[in-house]
Amino acid sequence: MILQVQMITMLLMFTAGLALGAMFDVFRILFERFRLPKWAMPIVDIVYWIVATILVFRLLLGSNEGQVRMFVFIGLCLGVLLYYPLFSKWTIRTVYFLIRTVHGLVRFLNKTIHILVIKPVKGLYRLVIIILGFLMAIAIFLYKIMIQLFYPFWKVLLWLTGPIWRRLKLPSWISSLWKNILHWFKK
Repeated sequence: MILQVQMITMLLMFTAGLALGAMFDVFRILFERFRLPKWAMPIVDIVYWIVATILVFRLLLGSNEGQVRMFVFIGLCLGVLLYYPLFSKWTIRTVYFLIRTVHGLVRFLNKTIHILVIKPVKGLYRLVIIILGFLMAIAIFLYKIMIQLFYPFWKVLLWLTGPIWRRLKLPSWISSLWKNILHWFKK
């Protein structure tokens, strides 16, 4: 392997070490922030190491065709060791800022949807219920007035057509229907 490829690989591994440190801080902050149960910590660790391994070997494949040498580990260790004193506090602040920003954005969107969609739909629903209730009250009122107005005419009509209906032999379903209709009007 030529010196130029070794230097590029060393620089990439140094950068990968910085990225691994930042990724570790992000995983740790997210684990604490979302208050995951203690049994989830090994799962998070496994996910971290899988992602870290994929990152390192992907960089190695791109730079020196996947050859693992001592300077690869030196570059990774230097990157991680320099990350913590130089960039860790900045990364932690940035991640907390991003979490607060996303949380605030979600809260803003939630309130906006509540004000622009949910409240108008609830108000419209209540208005429709009030209007339908009012129309139902008017319909019941008009129905009762019509019943009272036509009741005398109905009695006279029944008295006049009574002898005819008694002489007709109707099927049983028609006579039961007729009894139900009479029952409604006698109320």
